[in-house]
Amino acid sequence: MSYKFIISEKFKLDISKSRKWYNEQQKGLGKKFYTEVKSALQAIQKTPQFGIRYDQIRCLPLKKYPYMIHYEVDDSTSSIYIYACLHCSLNPDLHWISEKDDDQ
Repeated sequence: MSYKFIISEKFKLDISKSRKWYNEQQKGLGKKFYTEVKSALQAIQKTPQFGIRYDQIRCLPLKKYPYMIHYEVDDSTSSIYIYACLHCSLNPDLHWISEKDDDQ
């Protein structure tokens, strides 16, 4: 089954901020971070049914960076909702779940 991505603005903002921060640390590091994110998204699209971490939210950690992609799978519509890419030190309850609930 082929799944389509529905990517939140929050996710896009997370990636943009992190990419900028990594580029400030070392030129070109932001591009490597973004490449890692794209690779993780490909893995999610290929095999979306990673274990549920909390509620119905699944998380996939990036291999080389301390971030996790938070997403939800809707098999009935073959959709993957990409919500956030958060640093592992952040609590998702404080950094995006309340925003997600406000959107629904």
